[in-house]
Amino acid sequence: MARQNKKKVTREIWQNNSTKASEDQVACETPIAFVYNGISHFVMMATPSDIEDFVYGISFTEGIIERKSEIYDIQVQHVETGVEVNIDISSRAFSQLKGSRRLLAGVSGCGICGKESLEQFRLSSSRVESQVKIKNIAIQTAIQSISEYQELNNMTGAVHGAAWCDLEGNILSIREDVGRHNALDKLIGHIIKQKVEKLGFITVTSRASFEMVNKVAISKVPLLVAVSAPTSMAVDTAKMCGVSLIGFARPNRHVIYNNNLNIVDEDN
Repeated sequence: MARQNKKKVTREIWQNNSTKASEDQVACETPIAFVYNGISHFVMMATPSDIEDFVYGISFTEGIIERKSEIYDIQVQHVETGVEVNIDISSRAFSQLKGSRRLLAGVSGCGICGKESLEQFRLSSSRVESQVKIKNIAIQTAIQSISEYQELNNMTGAVHGAAWCDLEGNILSIREDVGRHNALDKLIGHIIKQKVEKLGFITVTSRASFEMVNKVAISKVPLLVAVSAPTSMAVDTAKMCGVSLIGFARPNRHVIYNNNLNIVDEDN
């Protein structure tokens, strides 16, 4: 049986010196084991939804696959202790996987858990060269509407969202997860599966950390918009990889930390 991404719990609310019992919806967090060609590679704590998108996204941003066609088959098995995903990949991809195998479980808030050394960090090997122009008003359109698309977060208040937006700022697709990196990987997986043309940008409802900017760079997306702050390494990575980066994106205000000539005013 497939796992749910939310569940009901009973709770007590203390307010104004009195306590009241009620029900609440909380987001589910489940261990998901990624098994490639019969060998377990890593376990991630994540929301058990859009699992195939997650497989494509994390396999791509981890450098296991270079293209969609290198994944031959995905079998999702819901077991008592979590979710096991059996992934059949090409021999080239499997060879690459063995050279970068994670040894630890990844928690929902960690994007690089399990790496043994700094040398295993996969930085984008080339700059994002994009002629895409995105108006500031488009960024505002995305920010002002994204919460309407966060179905799970609106019910639980506990998950992050990553949205693909077109050049006008319209949200075309969104993925949610308890982990911000997982939500981004799920969205990237969706983009890969659907062969989405990179005429747009990604908006995330979290801070912008180094590994999130790096995932965007690997995916050749020109702009990352985050509702919270970037880290110093995120800014440095954006400048190095040619990713335009916006932080503190709120209604009527956003902060541009790197503009690789992608963000323009209305009269440009």
